[in-house]
Amino acid sequence: MGRISISCLFPASWHFSLSPVVLPRFLLPSFRQLLLLGLLAGVMGLLYLLLVTGKGQYSWLREDRHIHTRLGRVPDMEATDTNNPNLNYGLVVDCGSSGSRVFVYTWPRHNGNLHELLDIKQMRDKHRKPVVMKIKPGISEYASTPDKASDYISPLLSFAAQHIPKNKHQETPLYILCTAGMRVLPESQQEALLEDLRTDIPVNFNFLFSDSHVEVISGKQEGVYAWIGINFVLGRFNHVEDEHDAVVEVQVPGSDQQETLLRKRTAGVLDMGGVSTQIAYEVPKTEEIAKNLLAEFNLGCDAHRTEHVYRVYVSTFLGFGGNAARQRYEENLISSTQIQNKLLNQHQGESADSPILDPCLPVDLQDELGPPEQRLHLRGSGDFERCRLLLQPFLNRTNDTNTSLNGVYQPPIDFHNSQFYGFSEFYYCTEDVLRMGGDYNSTKYTNAAKSYCATQWKTLKERFDRGLYASHADQHRLKYQCFKSAWMHEVLHSGFAFPAAYENLRTALLVYDKEVQWTLGAILYRTRFLPLRDIQQESLKASHSHWQHSFSFMNNHYLFLVCFLVVVLSILLYLLRLRRIHNRSMLHRSASASVQWLEEGLGSPDLPVTL
Repeated sequence: MGRISISCLFPASWHFSLSPVVLPRFLLPSFRQLLLLGLLAGVMGLLYLLLVTGKGQYSWLREDRHIHTRLGRVPDMEATDTNNPNLNYGLVVDCGSSGSRVFVYTWPRHNGNLHELLDIKQMRDKHRKPVVMKIKPGISEYASTPDKASDYISPLLSFAAQHIPKNKHQETPLYILCTAGMRVLPESQQEALLEDLRTDIPVNFNFLFSDSHVEVISGKQEGVYAWIGINFVLGRFNHVEDEHDAVVEVQVPGSDQQETLLRKRTAGVLDMGGVSTQIAYEVPKTEEIAKNLLAEFNLGCDAHRTEHVYRVYVSTFLGFGGNAARQRYEENLISSTQIQNKLLNQHQGESADSPILDPCLPVDLQDELGPPEQRLHLRGSGDFERCRLLLQPFLNRTNDTNTSLNGVYQPPIDFHNSQFYGFSEFYYCTEDVLRMGGDYNSTKYTNAAKSYCATQWKTLKERFDRGLYASHADQHRLKYQCFKSAWMHEVLHSGFAFPAAYENLRTALLVYDKEVQWTLGAILYRTRFLPLRDIQQESLKASHSHWQHSFSFMNNHYLFLVCFLVVVLSILLYLLRLRRIHNRSMLHRSASASVQWLEEGLGSPDLPVTL
């Protein structure tokens, strides 16, 4: 008689077998019981498929999406795999006033999802360092010899060409964008330099380059690119649902019904350099704003889709940087002192024995201003509040509502649902000496600035010598920290009208541990239409890949289910076999008993007969 063996999907030590002789009676069910058992096994398998497989699949997708979002915010520090055939490259040359730099960017093929932007990252060499090269002086220095412009740029392009695979050069876009240094040149000199680049670069290099790829960008464009780059690194353009992300209602421009979208809140940008100060932030509500102050653009690859349409207010204020403001303050101090001395017949500030008290310098710091014939001697009195009041007229504010520095219009900011990042002088003023970089708190900052201004200059120098300040802080920073602290405070709270209780300003030098250049925003904006060439192909590939992945994912679960059903069916079949064997045995025993009864002549019992 056969034996039943059970070993599928179990360890070898679990293998065991049973003889039908030892099977109890209840393992020999009827046909109805067998059918019921089979149906029960099928229902259990179906429930397993729906509950375990389905739930696991969707939870896996949610987990993968969460991980992808989180990892997208972490800088990619790995070396770029130049052997990857699906990797694309792009170049941006930043032609600044003091020098030019080339940045090399990479991104994989677009996945075909119209909701997503290109995943652009800065290229890194085999040592994991960003592929960047800088040369001096600025290209504007060749204004008188424009025919040398291409020779000036060539070292940068040769450097980039060495890092990009040669078979990728022809499809690698190259953009040469010039900023402040070129803006100050006459238009004729600008055009002569640009024309030399347009003519010679295609001859010497095989990059994807056209006449429109080289230009002098405006301060507004530069500000928009910086805003795009920072928000891209922060992940604010990823429209993935995340309960931890702040959102904002946006009225889509140009929509007749004023369609409203709910998407991630973007971050505004405050940037104060030595010469100028800039502000840029999204204006989510549709309102009338002068075109020279507003940039409206679509970062998506499809112009008919609105989820990536942004309206950004950008304004640059020349002369409102930290050093330029100090220069204006000193010029005013010299002129006002001269007028006062003439009117009162005094000699205040003309010698070190009778210095002018300057509340914007640390206590007892001695300084000299102006040319030799107008030399003015100063001595610091370190009064932060007095300094702050003296600087307010230099903001050139008006009494009009919704205006900022120089009386320029500023759209209302929803301070209850906004976030800003402060760069350059906003960071240096809070961190270099005060060591308060990061989340900005007006009260703590003001108290720290007051304390610094009121400290003796001798004590400040001793602290500097002991290394108590930031490593890149120098004597110039110590000397003018009091002034710049007051200037930054007034620009932020009086100029841009940020409330003293505002808590969503973060001063920073880096975003996610890396410096974010406006060139990142430029390459992102200028390549926004490139995915269109791959959308259809990638959509088909994505569909095939999704089917293949689903099959592979489900196959693992089905394999267990099939084995489970095989075991159940094997048991059922064997039980049927045991039942047949049992029936035959009973029949054989009955037949044997009848034969023995006949042979012994016991006669048969009376059988009922129906007539």
